[in-house]
Amino acid sequence: MPRAFTPESLSLRIQQWGALALDALPPRVQVRLSGKPPISIDGDTLAPEVQLGLAVLGLRREPALQTLPPPSAREGRRRLAAVYAGRRMDVGTVEDLELPGGAGLVRARHYAPRELGGPHPLLVYYHGGGFTYGDLETHDGTCRLLCRHAGAHVLAIDYRLAPEHPFPAAVQDARAALAWACANAGSLGADPGRVGVSGDSAGGNLAAVVAQLAARDGGPAPVLQLLIYPATDFTRRRRSRELFGEGFLLTNDEMDWFETNYLGEARTGAADPRASPLLAEDLSGLAPAYVVTAAFDPLRDEGEEYAQALRAAGTPATLRRFPGFIHAFVAAAGVSRPARDAVIEIAGVTRGMFAAADGVRPAG
Repeated sequence: MPRAFTPESLSLRIQQWGALALDALPPRVQVRLSGKPPISIDGDTLAPEVQLGLAVLGLRREPALQTLPPPSAREGRRRLAAVYAGRRMDVGTVEDLELPGGAGLVRARHYAPRELGGPHPLLVYYHGGGFTYGDLETHDGTCRLLCRHAGAHVLAIDYRLAPEHPFPAAVQDARAALAWACANAGSLGADPGRVGVSGDSAGGNLAAVVAQLAARDGGPAPVLQLLIYPATDFTRRRRSRELFGEGFLLTNDEMDWFETNYLGEARTGAADPRASPLLAEDLSGLAPAYVVTAAFDPLRDEGEEYAQALRAAGTPATLRRFPGFIHAFVAAAGVSRPARDAVIEIAGVTRGMFAAADGVRPAG
């Protein structure tokens, strides 16, 4: 939240209050206000607060992202993220940094936990946004929640975005950031022996990719992967994309735009495992993974296939599908109690995985 009183800060606070008030309504009232009957697809029912939230977003009548120039789309998402992030959660300390990326410096933000003891583990976080938008501000709330409830340092990475910097620029920045984090964890006050990778959507893709790269290129490799509704395969559409590609926030047109921005019109590199980690020839020997999906997410099936492929290769992988939720639900944790509870659960599992990894690092 902005500290100084301005018309913009007042508008933001009013929108946050409105979102909180809607979330607090009884489920039956939420469904009624959405203007539609309960939505059940593929054996699951859309959460009432999500159904109402989608209806409210529809009333905003904002232009579709794919119709906007990337800078305008980024600014629009920044404003929307600020509403759903709610009030900033306190953590120990927060510091903005610059790290070496794939071609120059990239911005980063270090969140240190308030917990006593330590040194605590370090979670490197790559934000979502279709490789096209997203930054340190849009995912500040998510990183603060993970820092607080996972009891870990969080290092958020502001990697280069497409279409100005297409594939593999984001991968190069993400890999360089992990290398820096492993080399400098101690200077951040974190445990150099427990560095994990994480991210949501496009960021989940990058986390999966760098976990593979670090295990094969001499590392050091991360001790865990937290993959939140990751994109894992650009070469084909799955059933969940057909079921949920319209009307559930993330649309087919938007995904096509993201893919074109990232991979180019010809989708060059779509089958490269650095873009589609599900297509890697060898998924063995990787860090244990916690893969999170949402029941009404177009990316659901490819995320779950990735968890299954990791298991088949002998890499420990836990899959958690959150019922009733849509893509990007973690971003709503500031105003939605169910989303917040989900992020706290995710953070708790991450805490446990870090505890299990104490003193153990995968080969690489």
